[in-house]
Amino acid sequence: MQKKLLFKIAAIALLMLLIGVPLMIIQSTIGERLHFREEAVRSIADDSVREQTVTGPLLVLPYTEEYEALVADKEDKDTSKRVTVVEQRRKLVYPEQLVITGDIGTERRYRGIHQVLVYTGQHKFSGNFQLPQLSELPRHNAGSRITPGLPYMALPVADVRGIRDIPKVQWGSRQIEFEQGSGVLASPSGMHAPLSAADAAPGATVAFQFSLALAGIERQHVVPLGKNNTVTLSSAWPHPQFGGRFLPEQRTISDKGFNARWRVSALASGAQQQLDALEARGEPSARGLAAELDSFNVGFVEPVNIYSQADRATKYGLLFVALTFAAFFVFEILQQLRIHPIQYLLVGLALALFFLLLVGLSEHIEFVWAYLTASVACIVLIGFYLGHVLGRMRRGIGFGAGLSLLYAALYGLLISENNALVLGSLLLFAVLAALMVVTRKVDWYQLGQ
Repeated sequence: MQKKLLFKIAAIALLMLLIGVPLMIIQSTIGERLHFREEAVRSIADDSVREQTVTGPLLVLPYTEEYEALVADKEDKDTSKRVTVVEQRRKLVYPEQLVITGDIGTERRYRGIHQVLVYTGQHKFSGNFQLPQLSELPRHNAGSRITPGLPYMALPVADVRGIRDIPKVQWGSRQIEFEQGSGVLASPSGMHAPLSAADAAPGATVAFQFSLALAGIERQHVVPLGKNNTVTLSSAWPHPQFGGRFLPEQRTISDKGFNARWRVSALASGAQQQLDALEARGEPSARGLAAELDSFNVGFVEPVNIYSQADRATKYGLLFVALTFAAFFVFEILQQLRIHPIQYLLVGLALALFFLLLVGLSEHIEFVWAYLTASVACIVLIGFYLGHVLGRMRRGIGFGAGLSLLYAALYGLLISENNALVLGSLLLFAVLAALMVVTRKVDWYQLGQ
């Protein structure tokens, strides 16, 4: 008899390992579906617009430095001659004050069964520039002659396909239309407003303002290039995700949307020095300015990723099977019934099938309804089956009620990600306590004999 008990325990353990195989296959399927969704996002981005990064604006001051220098004579290396050197230089000037106010609307785009959030924001930019004196421009030679070129205001934008109209900047008393190309070596994508020499008189302080309608997908990045930056973004989307180098100083989030405000100074951000270093390299940034410069962002994404939720649920699959098999085993002992390993296996497969049903249904209906439908289907199936296996329908109903509690506990773990560890620990403790209470009078030595 002792050998029979050990054999039964070993058989149950082997069945649990076998059921782990379909659970692993289901997890692999979830990973594939998640990959298909990412491909859908990339496809929509390729066809419409990508994540946006707004940098600046900033002022670019081209100028020519001319000076005399001694260089070695090509024919006679021991002698040198004086030549005139002309170098083309650029100075990036950043706003003293930069204020950005944006109101962002969202909509869904579909690629097959997958949906992606895209947004269109109405942004207002305002601030001022303090232009440097000619003597303050970087130069190679202290006695060189500086000849200013034609300046322009630059606004690098990650994906110009998202610019919905051609804005005009109010520069002092003039209104100037933006043109294609940012004119910034580190990020050529964007636009610029050409200025005249009179628009950028050395030492002058000039105010500016303009509006920009900008569309993007899922996330918008902002690079605070001003000496003092104030950025306020609002939207009717109730589930924002804030990220990047800086979090909002103030934010309010409700079912009606969010409002967030950032205040960043040049003392806290190294964006100006980082952009100067990129510009000195003279080539576009390979990773994009959002990755190269200090920035912050707000994401417009669904609060529940059905594939990540389903993947987390599947990780508890083996625990579900173990708890159910443990209940069967205890029931065998207490009621002196014999449950065949095949019956264990069929119930375990029904438990595993729940997770596949959950993924398939959640692609077409809301996750909560998919979870409810899949769990009810499996509970009814297992309860009906066990009602016949255990000889009485009320026993099957009792096991179904127990499974209902397990599924409810699992859903609590999924929606309370921050409290998943403590809730899972309490669940295991409750199950262990219940088993100990139920089997407290079992004589295991006599049972083995």
